[in-house]
Amino acid sequence: MPRRISRGFKTLSVWALSLAISGCIGTGGIAPQGKTLPANTLATDEAIQSAAQDAHWPSAQWWQAYGDPQLDRWITLAVQGSPSLAMAAARVRQAKALAGIAESAESLQIKGDATLKRHNWPTDQFYGPGALSNSTTWDNNAALGLSYALDLWGRESNSTERAVDLAHMSVAEARQAQLELVNNVVRSYIQLSLHFAQRDVVQATLKQQQQILELAQRRLDGGLGTHFEVSQAEAPLPETHRQLDALDEEIALTRNQLAALAGKGPGEGAQLQRPTLSLGAALKLPSALPAELLGQRPDVVASRWQVAAQARGIDVAHAGFYPNVDLVGSIGFMATGGGALEFLTGKKLNYNVGPAISLPIFDGGRLRSQLGEAAAGYDLAVARYNQTLVDALKSISDQLIRRESMDKQQAFAAESVAAAQKTYDIATVAFQRGLTDYLNVLNAQSLLFHQQQIQQQVQAARLTVQADLVTALGGGLEAGRDVPTQDRLEAPKTPAALAVFDH
Repeated sequence: MPRRISRGFKTLSVWALSLAISGCIGTGGIAPQGKTLPANTLATDEAIQSAAQDAHWPSAQWWQAYGDPQLDRWITLAVQGSPSLAMAAARVRQAKALAGIAESAESLQIKGDATLKRHNWPTDQFYGPGALSNSTTWDNNAALGLSYALDLWGRESNSTERAVDLAHMSVAEARQAQLELVNNVVRSYIQLSLHFAQRDVVQATLKQQQQILELAQRRLDGGLGTHFEVSQAEAPLPETHRQLDALDEEIALTRNQLAALAGKGPGEGAQLQRPTLSLGAALKLPSALPAELLGQRPDVVASRWQVAAQARGIDVAHAGFYPNVDLVGSIGFMATGGGALEFLTGKKLNYNVGPAISLPIFDGGRLRSQLGEAAAGYDLAVARYNQTLVDALKSISDQLIRRESMDKQQAFAAESVAAAQKTYDIATVAFQRGLTDYLNVLNAQSLLFHQQQIQQQVQAARLTVQADLVTALGGGLEAGRDVPTQDRLEAPKTPAALAVFDH
């Protein structure tokens, strides 16, 4: 019994000495300072507070609200063929593979080695190999090496969790890339529609200008008009033709942009027909902003996973201050001399097994620097998350303010076009009857053209606001199904065993 107690005491003494030696390298009080912002503590403005409370998040195919089958088909092509999404998917696979590498360190490691060598022994009368002197023999061995990390301080498990968190972050970043791609396609498609609408206005203006020129020429031929009126009617035609050519250029360039977004060549984009966009009921907000915003925007979700990963990185850095203990062993056969395979006989069997301990005694500040880097990385991730959350709320508020403004501007623009059209009609009739000169007609026409252009721009802006608001809400990608809990975001505290040496 006393011998057992003595052996146990010796074992405890070894462990105590190990901890004391490793504990001499204190953390120096290094710890993260960042704190994540609770979403519900951020004040919301009137735009968010006055939003409808009985709504839902955007659907996964939210762009179908525009009622354009060609847009639906093009977004499908973009999601399937975009190089940017292919890169994002590759990064996800890479992150998952790295997580698998990290997790493998927690498992039993078995490695086999074998060598078969012919060895010629030297002849040396003083330091020679004895009986093997001046002979050639087989010098063979085969062994299985085993190692298993006990992971007493959580180094390996936290490394695995960090890698898994980074894989989750890559998935959220891939969703963000998809969201940005779809938004860019929709915005470009709206611009294509706007260019076609503007071309219609310019084409109608050209037709009216040509009619007025014909009328001015008939008045001159009938002795009622002057050459000056004909010259006035001819003057705006070249500029109108130039505007038509410029819009044709914009249409072609926008088609190229849409083709590039979809990962296609310009030839594919040239086949795009004129858009047929329309927008019914406006999107309403969810009933739990900003709390649910945490789990729906991919960029917010990615930032949360990054904070979680950095928190695990601090745990990994803390574990470096403790002794590392692994179980190692090997079993094999070895022999010098005899036949080529004689070393495989039972008599040549050997094995070893036991713990392998490494102690950090003096490292020139390496461990503290690693902990400082991990703490700073956590603070950086927290700051990035807080900024992302603030920007997310700002983006939603901005789009709600713009949407309300666009609705009002659309009504005002329609009234302006109606008034300008009435003025132009009156001026045209008066000119035909000789009651006014052409200058009044030209001024009325310019005003009508300008108001029609504004109306088309307002309509395009209204369609764009819808896309931007959906994007600000997460685009229906349901990123909220993969969000780390709040406790995973908390910064790890310095373990008590290490804190003792910091004072």
